[in-house]
Order: sequence, then structure tokens, then C-alpha cells
Amino acid sequence: MKRVFTVLCIVLLSMALSAQYYQHQPGMGGINWTDQVVRATGYGAPNPNLPPGAQRASAIEAAKTVALRNLLQMVKGMYINSETTVENAMVTSDVIHTQVEGIVRNFRIVDTRYMSTGDIEVDVEVPLSSFYEILSQIPGGLPPQGQQPSGYPSPGTPQPGAGNVYTGLIVDATGLGLRPALAPKILDEMGNEVYGTGYVSRDYAVQIGVVGYEKDLNRAQMNDRVKGNPLVIKALRATGKNKTDVVISNQDAQLIRNAAANLNFLEQCKVMFILD
Repeated sequence: MKRVFTVLCIVLLSMALSAQYYQHQPGMGGINWTDQVVRATGYGAPNPNLPPGAQRASAIEAAKTVALRNLLQMVKGMYINSETTVENAMVTSDVIHTQVEGIVRNFRIVDTRYMSTGDIEVDVEVPLSSFYEILSQIPGGLPPQGQQPSGYPSPGTPQPGAGNVYTGLIVDATGLGLRPALAPKILDEMGNEVYGTGYVSRDYAVQIGVVGYEKDLNRAQMNDRVKGNPLVIKALRATGKNKTDVVISNQDAQLIRNAAANLNFLEQCKVMFILD
């Protein structure tokens, strides 16, 4: 019975993880865009030239060094938006370079494994929310501290066709090859922006990110970010050089605009994308 229970737990855990959007980097770790964390693994071997009592500590430090290197490599490859990666931004700005390296070095150790060979494995992670501050350093990024979103007007004046009370927005982009990013956009068929960093509260963006990601629509609808009565629409295509933005129909775009004029779910970043 105990074995059956253990197997059942493993199966349920695997099902839960498979529904999340996780970018796995073999030998390094990965980015969990659903839980909004970057996790890296490092391996360290004891230094045989040190006294036996110091070898474990040296292996731990070696593992942390490798984990740091892997973490930084994965972070550099993250898309900021449809045109820029974190590495691109670091190259063009000393300020961003310093900020990113500082964030990565401030990692948290979440697991340490001691091998029978004396080797050490460590898992470290950094929340994606730590990187949203750098968005204010790039064109079209987050608004300055204290500045209100410049997109839709504050809720108040009723708009035609905006009778439903939506608790969030889910964009189904499955089958389109969409890639996750820190600051994606939603565009209408004419290329006009429907949602992006100009529409969000800086505080919410830093806390939970501009967009949440999932692989399963049912799970997304139950996510605390949007649960209740989220508006669900189907994207037409992915766009931009990095394929991080979505295009929706003009009709759906107008539905979002009408709803946003009465509600603040966009300002609070209550938006999720469903990816393959």
C-alpha cells in the first residue's frame, strides 16, 4: 500500500509539472515560467589536495560556482520582449549588466545533495520577479516609480458591450510557436497594442510579472492570477523577431478594450498565455 501511494504521488507530481511551462536546459537547470523562477544545478568534486575535513566545504563551493555560471547563462538567454534578450540588454547597458549580475549572485540554495563519491550537487534559484526592475531601463519598459499606466483610462465610464465582469484574461496561443518573455505584447490585426508594459502597474509587474504562462487551459482558469471569470480568447499568430508577442482578432481586441475601461485586471497583470 505504501508503495502504491508513493507511485501515485510521483504520477500526480509529474502531471502537475507537465502542465506547467518549463524550459529545460540539459545539464544546467531550467526556467519555470508558471512558477516564475529560474533554477540551476551545479556539481562540485572535493579537492584531494585539501585536508579531509575541508574537502566537503570545497566541493560545496565548487558546486555553487558552477550553479552560478549555469544560472547566468540561462538568464542571459531569456527574452525580454520580441526584439531583445537579457544578454543584448546587458551588452548595451552597464547599468543593466551590473543589475543582472547582482541579481544572479544573490541566488537562494534550495537543495543540496551529497553523493557517495564525495561529490556535491546544489540547486539554486532566482525569482523572475527580480528581473522585472530592469524593464524600466529599456525603451518601452515599465513606467517610472509612481507613474500610472498610460494605456486605458481608469475604470469608471461604462463602455458598450462591457457588461461581463472579467477577473482576468487568458490568451490561448497553442500551436503558434509562441515563446515566453518578460515583457510580451498583445496586438490587434492592425498592429495596434492591446496590452503591454504601458498598461500595467509597476508594482504588480514586479511582484508577479507582466504575463503568466501555462500549458493547460483548465489549470490556467484555476490559477490565482485570473481565476473567477477570466475572458478566454484564441490568438491568431505569434509575431515579432523573437516570436514572443501575440496577434488577436480586431473583434477580440475591442472586447478587451471595452472590458478594460471598466475593470483594472490588465493594470494588475491578470493576463495569462497558454503555450505548447
